Amino acid sequence: MPDSEMILYQSEDGQTKVEVRMEGETVWLTLNQLAELFQRDKSVISRHIKNVFEEGELLPGSVVAKFATTAADGKTYQVDYYNLDMIISVGYRVNSHRGTQFRIWATGRLREYIIKGFALDDERLKRAGQMNYFDELLARIRDIRSSEKVFYQKAKDIYATSIDYDADHAQTVEFFRIVQNKLLWAVSKKTAAEIIRDRANAANPNMGLTTWAGAKVRKGDVTVAKNYLNEEEITALNLLVEQYLAFAEAQAQQRKPMYMKDWIKRLNDILTINEREVLEHAGKIRKELADEMAAKQYEKFKARQQAVERGESLNQLEADLQKAGKMKK
Repeated sequence: MPDSEMILYQSEDGQTKVEVRMEGETVWLTLNQLAELFQRDKSVISRHIKNVFEEGELLPGSVVAKFATTAADGKTYQVDYYNLDMIISVGYRVNSHRGTQFRIWATGRLREYIIKGFALDDERLKRAGQMNYFDELLARIRDIRSSEKVFYQKAKDIYATSIDYDADHAQTVEFFRIVQNKLLWAVSKKTAAEIIRDRANAANPNMGLTTWAGAKVRKGDVTVAKNYLNEEEITALNLLVEQYLAFAEAQAQQRKPMYMKDWIKRLNDILTINEREVLEHAGKIRKELADEMAAKQYEKFKARQQAVERGESLNQLEADLQKAGKMKK
């Protein structure tokens, strides 16, 4: 029997809170527990569950599980338990004070996510629990901060604090290129251009990419060097970027005067402390040339993908026709 619990309550400051005891990575509640949670009769909760299934909002196989449960008479019965997905669905349907409290809480979290792009339970992250999601959160933040768009903006912000700052766009791009290549070299022994040249291959699954923006690999994905890094390289890169940005923020907070060459030197120092090789040259290939090579590989890759998709469509059409023929008989 799952040892789960979910409590709705109002804190001293008037905010609606939800306290959850997890079983694995979800919550399992019986019909009785759902009725108690939302303060409604079991028949009402049962009707909402039935409607959830009938409307196709959730599938029974993914949200219901039977567990052996000992009843008050001492006998053991197989009882239906409903997971967190069902609890949320019922919470948005049930008409009660508790249901209203739940919707206030859930809508607040959803609103925060839509506006900010994230929603955090600060108190839970501060506590050490059975499932420590704080490490996962930090890893995901590092990955976001090291993305080219975010890091480029941060690099521009860092450069803008330099005494010799020049708003000329070309200078800013050059600073970013130097910093980016030093970081990529530290984790892969290749510059951004060299990574793209060596790893962009139309014959490889997903053209050699390990990550990309959408559901399919697009042309814009194949000219981003970080997209080709393996898991070990990405982890190392994220940690180095985190250290560099943290140092830069500390320097800015102290209002220490820095030149562009100082920022480069400090990055070299961070790489040296981490026992990483420091890049001291411009690499063996220009980024523009590597991008052209990747674009040509992408055209080959795209043609192959389209051929595969056409073949799959024909196979599906043939299967549908055969099925239709059998039904006529």
